[in-house]
Amino acid sequence: MLVNLQGQIERITYTNEENGYTVARVRVFGHRDLVTVIGNLVAPAPGEILRMKGEWTNHSKYGDQFKVAQYHTAVPATVVGIRKYLGSGLIRGVGPKIAERIVEKFGEATLDVIEEKIEDLAEVEGIGKKRVQMIRKAWDEQKEIREVMIFLQSHGVSSGYATKIFKQYGNNAIAVVRENPYRLATDIFGIGFLTADKIAEKLGFEKNSPLRARAGVLYVLHKLSDEGHVYYPYEPLIEKSLEVLEIDREIVADAIAKCVAEKKLVIEDLNEDLEEFRMNNKAVYLAKFHTCETRIAGRLKNLVSAPKSIRSVKAEKALEWVQQQLAIALAENQIRAIRCALESKVMIITGGPGTGKTTIVNAILKIFAKVTPRIMLAAPTGRAAKRMAETTGHEAKTIHRMLEYSMTKGGFQKDDKKPLHCDLLIVDEASMIDTILMHHLLKAIPYGATFILVGDVNQLPSVGAGNVLNDLIKSGAVPVVELNEIFRQAKESHIIINAHKINRGIIPETDPNGSGTDFYFIEKEEPERVLDIIRRLVKERIPQRFGFDPVDEIQVLTPMHKGIVGAGNLNTELQRLLNPDENGLNRGDRTYRVNDKVMQIRNNYDKEVYNGDIGRITGIKPELREVTIAFGGKAVGYNFADMDEIVLAYAVSVHKSQGSEYPAVVIPILTQHYILLQRNLIYTAVTRGRELVVLVGTKRALAIGVKNDKTQKRFTYLKHRLAD
Repeated sequence: MLVNLQGQIERITYTNEENGYTVARVRVFGHRDLVTVIGNLVAPAPGEILRMKGEWTNHSKYGDQFKVAQYHTAVPATVVGIRKYLGSGLIRGVGPKIAERIVEKFGEATLDVIEEKIEDLAEVEGIGKKRVQMIRKAWDEQKEIREVMIFLQSHGVSSGYATKIFKQYGNNAIAVVRENPYRLATDIFGIGFLTADKIAEKLGFEKNSPLRARAGVLYVLHKLSDEGHVYYPYEPLIEKSLEVLEIDREIVADAIAKCVAEKKLVIEDLNEDLEEFRMNNKAVYLAKFHTCETRIAGRLKNLVSAPKSIRSVKAEKALEWVQQQLAIALAENQIRAIRCALESKVMIITGGPGTGKTTIVNAILKIFAKVTPRIMLAAPTGRAAKRMAETTGHEAKTIHRMLEYSMTKGGFQKDDKKPLHCDLLIVDEASMIDTILMHHLLKAIPYGATFILVGDVNQLPSVGAGNVLNDLIKSGAVPVVELNEIFRQAKESHIIINAHKINRGIIPETDPNGSGTDFYFIEKEEPERVLDIIRRLVKERIPQRFGFDPVDEIQVLTPMHKGIVGAGNLNTELQRLLNPDENGLNRGDRTYRVNDKVMQIRNNYDKEVYNGDIGRITGIKPELREVTIAFGGKAVGYNFADMDEIVLAYAVSVHKSQGSEYPAVVIPILTQHYILLQRNLIYTAVTRGRELVVLVGTKRALAIGVKNDKTQKRFTYLKHRLAD
């Protein structure tokens, strides 16, 4: 039987913003000691009055606790309660010191003043007109957010997403969710179809609702695009949708047809052999991917066939001159690449580490600089662009920055109507470019320009949908120069030698002789032992022997997110080891501390921070509900609600490391990673290390990965569109 209890929150011991679960210490009339209250509370704040229904329980470790089943809140009435309430971080712009001054001035009337005569706050020392406006906005928002939160939590949404939902829809949040809860799955980062589906069920939407079926099909296709597919075959798409939706096949087929009619999907009959499915060759595209793939093919063909905007250069003379300038004798393949760059409109240079890609780029730049100043360099990530600038001496930008991406102005500002001002564009790390980015890049290249893609096709394909570099190479539509000769300086590096062995399916040399090696293998079988070795390598052994900074210069790369040596647990362990400060910001099961190494996990164009960017937390301000993170010297502010875009980065997945180089990398490799043990993953991980690579695990796991060159098929049709 439920009993009633009323009290004032004294302090919050723990709260999980993902689901609202809270442990609070509450002062209850008639109880000498504080009462421990547990349950799902919406944005609880010290000082707040709770009127609760629930039951008493006894925890073996923590003793008596009151478990809340239902509750209502009221604002505090006492001076002490109001001070706690205002100083809890509830209102942006009011911390404990400002709260104390406000309450000292207005006493028990404080909350009435904020509600009805907020301009009077300007009478308090340290509060000017600007801060009054900030407090007014925050006070109004928290009231409205609380209404939204209570509504959403009653329909199964965690309180952690309420701020994002309110930010997206404002005062219309409740109306939007009532009308179509499935919009949350596409509009709000972090809320997927399954969460939206639970909300819809509580709101009375039927399982076989056409709205649900359409949302489910789009959800499945978006998930498949996250796996790299640009399209998916029709019948397998229906099967996957049935698994998720558990409804009749006809309803799913009708939903696909309706989405096609609404121009959200495109169905195309392809000539590609889909024999593996023993079915017709109908392909289903999300509309944006169909547009991008078809236009990539069209733009590239036009670019290849258009005349050059600069005068032609005599290749033989140019080659003789540039070798004198660089004081080197170029290898045969390098000469072929430079000649191709001078004679072709579009070309690809691909090769592994140590094969001379940078030398070729520098030679091409020297020659083109004699005939045009309009030269641009770019790469998909900030780190790759910075490295490109360092190795060439020319300015290099991220592709997004070069194309002048702006959220406020509606996307990429450079396109076919406002093209780039260049006669030569060289893009490095081309294996990372996905279908959508390549579409926008090609739109902005003037037809008279020469376009050169440089990359390593043997690395993992792009995180986004598509396999663009590989498709371009296999199409035969543009000339390709593949570099495979390792140059003398590079032959001194066991990292480079072993990377090329891995790429050829040969088990790398794991116990090379000599103390000067840069490639090590430490054999351990149990995950717990591997974890222990990684901790000691990062904290002590590598810094002591090689002098690398354990946070800034050593990067742990792991194939998986879960498990003892997955990114999640490794980050928890390494944070405890390298940044053990007790203070921090708790967000769900994550804790963030000042000086933590962190990574952005989605493109945030407003902040100009992109998926995979690594930074350091430089400040946490509870009273402003703000975290400051330095990315390459640039300070970026994050609201607490935006911190689900940030993860710890002491350890990162191999996929997230693409386009980066680190002085030292440590890589766990165990048979538990079996599903992900592929040659291109191990090759990518090893080639991230510039001066030191240490593998920790079993030789059997290494052999499995090196011998497995069967990469997961990505459904794309670009190769065929280009070859037509």
